[in-house]
Amino acid sequence: MLQELTQTFPALSELLTLSALFLAALLAYWLTRQLLVRAARSMALRSAVTWDDALVAHRVPGRLAQMVPALIIYAGIDLLPQVHDTLERIVLNLTGAYMVVIATLTLSAVLQAANTIYEATPGARQRPIKGFLQLVQLLLWIIAGILVISVLIDRSPIILLSGFGAATAVLMLIFKDTILSLVASVQLNAQDMIHVGDWIEAPAFGADGDVIDVQLHTVKVQNWDKTITTIPTHRLISDPFKNWRGMSESGGRRIKRSLYIDAGTLRFLSPEEISRAGRVALLQDYLAGKQRELAEYNAGLADRQVVGEINMRRLTNIGTFRAYIYHYLKHHPRIRQDMTLIVRQLQAGAEGIPIEIYCFTDTTAWNEYEGIQSDIFDHLFAVVGEFGLELYQHPSGRDFARWGGEARGPG
Repeated sequence: MLQELTQTFPALSELLTLSALFLAALLAYWLTRQLLVRAARSMALRSAVTWDDALVAHRVPGRLAQMVPALIIYAGIDLLPQVHDTLERIVLNLTGAYMVVIATLTLSAVLQAANTIYEATPGARQRPIKGFLQLVQLLLWIIAGILVISVLIDRSPIILLSGFGAATAVLMLIFKDTILSLVASVQLNAQDMIHVGDWIEAPAFGADGDVIDVQLHTVKVQNWDKTITTIPTHRLISDPFKNWRGMSESGGRRIKRSLYIDAGTLRFLSPEEISRAGRVALLQDYLAGKQRELAEYNAGLADRQVVGEINMRRLTNIGTFRAYIYHYLKHHPRIRQDMTLIVRQLQAGAEGIPIEIYCFTDTTAWNEYEGIQSDIFDHLFAVVGEFGLELYQHPSGRDFARWGGEARGPG
């Protein structure tokens, strides 16, 4: 009965033959997938190396198994009788295009696995290769696209490439961001400008946090509020950004903050105040040396018969306070003594006289750093009155109320 039907309807014979071939290909795929994938997973679990785990995680064995049915169809179609040449050519073309796509997917999976393996190495944070691998993947897909089209239309890829030059301008416009990102990735890596794990600030994008991913087109930054900012890679070349890696690698984080002294509280120290300040351990060496220096200078004035206190050099309360801050920091256990340490007076302004502290803590951990900085300024805020100084602050409602009461007088 079946033989009579196939003789009456030749197309039915071709359909049955092709169906049998496709069923054989699917069965071979199932068997290969069961054997190959399971064997690969078993070997990866037993082996001590990690590269095979990455290949399994990115489904490379599964991609290879998908190639088996295509190979069976491609090789078996010629062996089948009673298949029309046109139908055979269509099946071969479709199978060839499928094989190109599967081969490209497999290579892409291998590249992703290579990136995973590389990221586990110590130097991966300094020299990420993810952007370069993505570029290779892009080129693979471009080549695959050309090959698929040439296979489907049954023409040589050379013919397609000959017309490729005419479309260059259009392709450059389409892939403008990709080209810019490629150049930017090369510059970022060649100049060692950014790594995964770096703390960067990019004000133009509102980014302030750790770099969590560097790709060909984008750089992802996890801000301190746990939001994610995505920055086009090429914008990190054209727009300014700050990288705090140098601070992290140095092991010390800078303190740069000022105390604003009320200018109306500055004065010379009296002998009693100098004697009381001499009991402060941190100031004893400073006062002894400063008094010798001033005594020598003032003795020279006497030799020249220059009289009057205005001509003499004397200790001031702000200068002594500044020396106290310096020696306090020099003896502080959490301040780096091998890095810059300066206590200086800045230009006076409408908000008083700034005394700037510039030094480095012995840690870069944010919480510890803030604790050290706060402890230092807590102490200085509390001790400033011992030198007869007051901190400047804008008048508050309490000040206005006190001044109003003083103006009205008693009763």
